[in-house]
Amino acid sequence: MSEPLPLPDDDLFSPDFGDHLETLRRHLIRALIVFFIFTVLAFIFKNILFDNILFAPQSADFLFNRWLCMLGETLQTSALCIQDMNFKLINTQVTGQFMMHITISLTAGFILSAPYLLYELWKFVKPALTVKEITAVRGIVMYASLLFFTGVMFGYFIITPLGLNFFGNYVISESLQNLFTIQSYISIVNKSCLTTGLAFELPMVIFFLSHAGIVTPAVLKKYRRHAVIILFIAAALLTPADPFSMILVALPLLLLYEFSIGISRRVYKRKSQRKL
Repeated sequence: MSEPLPLPDDDLFSPDFGDHLETLRRHLIRALIVFFIFTVLAFIFKNILFDNILFAPQSADFLFNRWLCMLGETLQTSALCIQDMNFKLINTQVTGQFMMHITISLTAGFILSAPYLLYELWKFVKPALTVKEITAVRGIVMYASLLFFTGVMFGYFIITPLGLNFFGNYVISESLQNLFTIQSYISIVNKSCLTTGLAFELPMVIFFLSHAGIVTPAVLKKYRRHAVIILFIAAALLTPADPFSMILVALPLLLLYEFSIGISRRVYKRKSQRKL
């Protein structure tokens, strides 16, 4: 006779598992509602979103561009001054502008609602943690949000105008004119802001890996040279690919890596004190 088939794990169908799914569903619904509200607001205020925010870095009056010009005047050189960039934006698709409106509204909704999304995630995970673990990660939502927004602002105010200036003024012949599609322009802005915002979460990643015992301060120090190469490669992938943007992203990532070593050292110091 053939052996009976094994029964499904009872834990998967236990009341506790069902309660966890219901709790997760409530957190997701609240997070999606906040995300939807910010997305709708971004969709409504499209003039502010596009004219005053997304298209601003291409202007000589943009904040970072003016700072560079002031620095150039101090150093008595005009090489640093970014003027109005030598390109025009065009739309080549029938539904291009509408779909871009939708895409950017969703992106803005995600960025603005990110702290609340992290908060709902924390509220879901918190009941499963011990008092000591909760104490150890106190303020995690605030720190993660601060790092994310710092990365987004760094990408928007510094990386975006430098990338646009590099590609907008790069010519191989005077007979060619740069006509960038709105899709390619928005792609550079999104890549500069979102990926840099996520990259700035490196200390949070190291923090959790250290708590889990996966990495140690000694390991981070030992492989520092390897990390430098990896971070420069990551910077090249995260930025629009011009050398200035790559270096500017790599430098803060290297600083964050050194900061992460300190975080890992602090985590292991606390763990050692608890064992005493």
